[in-house]
Amino acid sequence: MERRTVLRAAVLGGSSAVLGGTLWRGAAYAAPAQPGTSPYGALGSPDANGIRLPSGFTSRVIARSGQTVPGTSYTWHNAPDGGACYADGTGWIYVSNSEINPSGGASAVRFSSTGTVTGAYRILSGTRQNCAGGKTPWNTWLSCEEVSLGYVYETDPWGVNAAVQRPAMGRFKHEAAAADPVRKVVYLTEDETDGRFYRFVPTTWGSLTSGTLQVMVAGSATSGSFTWANVPDPDGSPTTTRTQVSGAKSFNGGEGCHYADDTVWFTTKGDNRVWQLDLTNNTYQLAYDDSLVSGTAPLTGVDNITGSASGDLFVAEDGGTMEICVITPADVVAPFLRVDGQSGSEITGPAFSPDGTRLYFSSQRGTSGSSSGGITYEVKGPFRV
Repeated sequence: MERRTVLRAAVLGGSSAVLGGTLWRGAAYAAPAQPGTSPYGALGSPDANGIRLPSGFTSRVIARSGQTVPGTSYTWHNAPDGGACYADGTGWIYVSNSEINPSGGASAVRFSSTGTVTGAYRILSGTRQNCAGGKTPWNTWLSCEEVSLGYVYETDPWGVNAAVQRPAMGRFKHEAAAADPVRKVVYLTEDETDGRFYRFVPTTWGSLTSGTLQVMVAGSATSGSFTWANVPDPDGSPTTTRTQVSGAKSFNGGEGCHYADDTVWFTTKGDNRVWQLDLTNNTYQLAYDDSLVSGTAPLTGVDNITGSASGDLFVAEDGGTMEICVITPADVVAPFLRVDGQSGSEITGPAFSPDGTRLYFSSQRGTSGSSSGGITYEVKGPFRV
């Protein structure tokens, strides 16, 4: 079942029961999110970095592709993509993939408790087109290759331990990963027009050396129940993983993935949708569908996705309007920020600092429209808690 605040009952309707101040929705499905007023207010004029933000928020440039990260001697990678933040004593670390082929890999920037950059370094090299990925509960970064028969690499955000290839997690055109500490599994998206949604069940939680790759099995509808089936050959050769299990549900271009509170959300760029899986009740539905939006759609080209402590989802846009949109727990979708003058780029890698006051993201190709023009930003302000 889906757990939301009691206030949401008036918005959603449907069958429900209140347990301990929390609304548990039963078989009824909510309608996908619709445009509304952002809880952060209207976007202002572009700041010095060309970013339109709500009142009270500010931006700064952290790094630029091909240039040394300010305060360090490290040259930032091209085509920055998926990212995540990690607590580092009183400071934190932001990691970022490089979506180029060959080379790829991932880098990290270290911050002090005041947000000052204190270091930058490589954490993964010699891989191919590292697009998205995911953070593990044991504080490693899963960097995923978006190529045919691509691998997942487990990396150390501190750059101390060497990255390790994890073939047991399957070989396919990987996108994002999201760890579920309750069911002790890792969810995986696949960037194919007929991609599948997977989960990896480790033999031992905390180790990704061995385990079982499973695929979601469901009908063709946009909501209903689902089950999991083992993928016979995670190596994906000669038969691709997505075609090995009869009844495996097809998704049009899997992208970002985020887990929180017995729910996993993931995006599909081919049809501009955000999917929501209720892991307690084993049901799925649409959280957002561009084709079902009344009026002008505020979110197109869905890509990376992350969440904040308030339960808000932040979705990056891939092409078209350069925005990050927010989807609230009340199923309202609205722009949170917009980047002007970079129409040839896309927004990637949204991730919050451990204290939730700073949001990091990149413009993958910046104003130049090429992979060497990437820009990584920080936005600071009164995010909802």
